[in-house]
Amino acid sequence: MDNGASSYRRFLNGDETALIELVKEYRPGLQAYINSIVKNFAVAEDITEETFVKILVKKPKDKGISSFKTWLYTIGRNLAIDWLRRNPYGRYIPFEKLENLQNEEQRFEEQYFREERKLAVHRALESINPDYRQVLILSYFEEFSVEEISKIIKKTKRNTSVILHRAKKALKTQLEKENFNYEI
Repeated sequence: MDNGASSYRRFLNGDETALIELVKEYRPGLQAYINSIVKNFAVAEDITEETFVKILVKKPKDKGISSFKTWLYTIGRNLAIDWLRRNPYGRYIPFEKLENLQNEEQRFEEQYFREERKLAVHRALESINPDYRQVLILSYFEEFSVEEISKIIKKTKRNTSVILHRAKKALKTQLEKENFNYEI
């Protein structure tokens, strides 16, 4: 997807499935962003939905000045700011609801960042040597031992260990190029 622009153009031309693609692609990030503004997870959900409803009903034209994602987030931000203006005290939540809301927000943010990390790792895997990628997938995703991997790729155990070591190093270098923060 070219940052959503082609899907939005398809939607404007009558393809309803394109809007579904856009919602699936951008909803989690947009919701997290709006939540950072309004500091209320439930309100952020509503504003996120309102952002997509605005696109659905009014079908505003993307002027092409910036990327689709930037344009979408700008619409969401403006709706969030409007909400804050209409509800200056709306940020405050009754104490009894606060704990549940914070737990829900924390779970949502953790899930979002976990998915972002997965995507970054998969992008980095795609950019390294295919032999390295194959060994890393077998080792970490499929949880094969070095001995099992050596049988699969038809290399000696020692050679497989060397390839695995180099693969880890290559992946780490690629992740660092992408400014990926990882835990050791």
